[in-house]
Amino acid sequence: MSVLLPLYAHPDVDPDSWRLAAEAAGRVHGVVLNAADGPGEQPDPGFARASSALRSAGVPVLGYVDLDYGERPDAEVAVDLERHRAWFAVDGWFFDRAPAERSALPHCRRTVRSARRTGARTVVLNPGVHPAPGYARVADLIVTFEGHWTSYVTAFDRPRWTARHPPERFCHLVYGVPRAMSGVAVRTARSRGAAVCCAVGGELPNPWSALPPELLEPAP
Repeated sequence: MSVLLPLYAHPDVDPDSWRLAAEAAGRVHGVVLNAADGPGEQPDPGFARASSALRSAGVPVLGYVDLDYGERPDAEVAVDLERHRAWFAVDGWFFDRAPAERSALPHCRRTVRSARRTGARTVVLNPGVHPAPGYARVADLIVTFEGHWTSYVTAFDRPRWTARHPPERFCHLVYGVPRAMSGVAVRTARSRGAAVCCAVGGELPNPWSALPPELLEPAP
């Protein structure tokens, strides 16, 4: 099991979390860099330094790009891609609020193709739910659950088509997880066919401002 880490805290405010993320290189699938719901309007030196440190440690850095469920104009997405590469030298992309409907698949496929032309090594789609099966052939990793621990326990449903793909293609992002249940959350993700996850105790509006418990402890 590896960790996809949406670390939505400024590196100058919480440098320890960014340092620990770099030190956990062998356990981290990637760190999502989200300066301001995207790259922001101008370069942020703090995020640039953090990105450089992560990449030097061998941790992939994924630029956060909001797709607004397929409604965001292509030109705005292209600006975010360009800024992330120019300012933070990201290795790949985390497309948040990705569409999930079959009808939006052709447009999403074109968006991902454009992203790959930037030299991206990893593309992650985050619809937060299981999308139409065709999306599995578009991205390297799909976040098929993002939500609260209570929903994860009571309302998760895994479509049959996911069994045709290796668990390394799926990720679950779970927040509001009690500290005593963090290990259970990780094991539950694996049992539900996801080899990548992030289970944190934080709550809305920003549950992703801190590390999951397993990255706060030395590697076994």
